[in-house]
Amino acid sequence: MPWYHYEVVGSGGRKNLGEMEAASRGEVFRKLEQEGWQLVSLHEKEIKATLTPVKVNPRNLPASAESLILSRAQIIVFTEELSDLLQAGLQLEPALRSMERRNELGVLKNVVVALREKVVEGISFSAALRSVSHSFGELYCNMVLAGELSGTLPSILKRQADYLKTLDELQSRVVQALIYPSVIIASAIALMVVVMTHLVPQLTKLLSETGKAMPLPTRILIGFSDFISNYGLILLGFGLAIAVGLAWLVQKPEGRLWWDEKKLKIPLFGSVIAARYYAQFSQTLANLVSNGIPLLNALKLMQPATPNLFFRFLLLRVVDVVGEGGSFSRALKGVGHFPPLFIDMVSVGEQTGDMGAALEKVAIRYDRELTRRILRLTALIQPVIIVCMALMVGLVAYAMISGIFQTISGLRLK
Repeated sequence: MPWYHYEVVGSGGRKNLGEMEAASRGEVFRKLEQEGWQLVSLHEKEIKATLTPVKVNPRNLPASAESLILSRAQIIVFTEELSDLLQAGLQLEPALRSMERRNELGVLKNVVVALREKVVEGISFSAALRSVSHSFGELYCNMVLAGELSGTLPSILKRQADYLKTLDELQSRVVQALIYPSVIIASAIALMVVVMTHLVPQLTKLLSETGKAMPLPTRILIGFSDFISNYGLILLGFGLAIAVGLAWLVQKPEGRLWWDEKKLKIPLFGSVIAARYYAQFSQTLANLVSNGIPLLNALKLMQPATPNLFFRFLLLRVVDVVGEGGSFSRALKGVGHFPPLFIDMVSVGEQTGDMGAALEKVAIRYDRELTRRILRLTALIQPVIIVCMALMVGLVAYAMISGIFQTISGLRLK
């Protein structure tokens, strides 16, 4: 019989790793469940063989987790349709079978086929999601696990679909706010490159033939143009090297922690990033708590699934304080970086005993705050960029025209 590696969580949140020999995955799941463990992940132990490799047709192989990459829109469609089928009264396996017949689902059909096969084998749905595609994410799988354990999988999937839609709208608003400024900046850089590498050299050649001394602005412009022409590629290579170095640094945990913290201090943009996180954090936590998951367990589920490492570090400290018996609001106040309004709303939820409703209100509040900050960002960036472009173009034009006028005046004197 094969051996399986497993990771489980106990009633007190204690994690445990181990191995078990069993006839199937379903047997492992049942044994661990009888012992009071909650299965987090399950993998069959790889056994190295010395047999001669046999050629296999790749078309007959099941799709791997790495090949089944889903977009957020596809995950939303999958979650919505599955929750609708489950709420209509179907069990999980028949619901997946019904979705499997849908040819218009595209790559989602491959995901559904792989999920149904694993569910039939006796694997839990949350473990099947982890093994079929990494696109579902740790928090998504943990939410499904909570739904399986509490018997509220249809409602949790419905809430998860709404939550993913909210996140998609938040991300779309941030991206749309940055598109126009990015295009303007790129256009300004391209314009200056064309001016410095083509127009100014022609002007320099024209003015040098007259033998007249050029005014200071024109000499500065020509000097800057010569510098760009001679060292432009070196500067470009140096800039690319810095970009590659920063990208490499950000891939490391220490570098990413530093960058995630510094992003919050960028003028204008930092406030947008922070408001987006507060809205996302409160909406996610409200989703978990409203589905009956205790606050401490909900925080433990969110902590490893938080994309910003700096906030993940803060949440780790919050989990420690709450785990020791401290209140959630006191923990947030102790770690800092959470705004007073956020902490006050959490305190109200603790006093009323309805943390889910309080967090929902926080989410709505910071969703509006995010919209306001995005509007302010776009309102400020656009005129600032236009003024900067006008200054650059005006200085270049003044330097060129002053040189031309001085040359013409010299020719008239002759």
